[in-house]
Amino acid sequence: MRKIGIQGIKGSYHDQVAKEYFGDSVEINEFLSFDELADSVVIGSSDFGIMAIENSIAGSIIPNYALIDNLNLNIVGEYFVNINHQLMVLPGVDFNDIQTVSSHPMALLQCKKFFKDFPKISLIEAKDTAEEAKRISENKIKNVGAIASVEASKLYELNIIHKNIQTIEKNETRFVIVSKQRMSSSVDSDKASLKFSLSHKTGSLASVLTILSDYNLNLTKIQSLPIIEFPWKYSFFIDTTFNDMNDFNKAIELIGHKSESLKLLGIYKNRMK
Repeated sequence: MRKIGIQGIKGSYHDQVAKEYFGDSVEINEFLSFDELADSVVIGSSDFGIMAIENSIAGSIIPNYALIDNLNLNIVGEYFVNINHQLMVLPGVDFNDIQTVSSHPMALLQCKKFFKDFPKISLIEAKDTAEEAKRISENKIKNVGAIASVEASKLYELNIIHKNIQTIEKNETRFVIVSKQRMSSSVDSDKASLKFSLSHKTGSLASVLTILSDYNLNLTKIQSLPIIEFPWKYSFFIDTTFNDMNDFNKAIELIGHKSESLKLLGIYKNRMK
C-alpha cells in the first residue's frame, strides 16, 4: 500500500486530493507543516507527497517552490480542486456567539471579503483547516468558528452556519504530487516544470520566452524567487505545456545554453481544465 504524505489531517483539502488522485487504497501520513511533509518524502516514509502550490484567488505559495527545489523533489503530477469554504461551529452555537474564526492562513485570505462585514470577529491563523475543526469539536469550544470543508464538518460533527464564504465562487487550488524519484515520462505527459536563472543582460528573459514560442511550448505559469546568496538576483520557476516531446527537448537544450543554470523539476500530465 502506497504511503501518501499530506499537509493537514483527515477532512482537509490535501486529504481530498490524496483520495481522488490515488484512490482509497492508500495509507495517509498526516503532517501539520509542509516542511515535515517534504522531509517525509525525502527520507522515504512517504512514497509521494501532496503540496498546494497556488490558488486562483490568493496566488502562489512561495515557500513550497523553495521546498521542492531545495530538497530536490520531483513533480510527478498535478491536481486541481475547487475550494468551497464553509464556516462551521459546534451544534447549538449561533453566529452572534462567535468571537474568533480560526483556519489556515490561505483559507482566511480567500474569505477575507466575507469577514469585512463583521469587524468584531477576530481572524486567527492556524496550521490546518480540518485540524481547527477537530480542535473545536474535541474541546467543545463555543465562541470559535472554523473555516473548512463540508467533509470536515461531517467528520467532526460541526454545523455549517454560512456556506461557500470564499470571495470568488470559482476558487481553485492547484496541488502538485511530489516524489523523491523522478518518474519516467509517459506517452500522455504534456506539461513540465522548470527552474532557471539568468544574467542581468538585457533581453535574457525575453530570449527564453522566444524559445518557448518558437517550439510551440505554452507558458502557463511564471514565478520569480530571489537567490538568497546573491542580492537582487532571481530564479524563475515556470510551467509549460507542449504537444511534442521532441520540440520540448529541443527547447530545453536551447534554454540551457541561454541560462546560467537550468533544472527540470518534473514532466507530467496536464490536468488544467
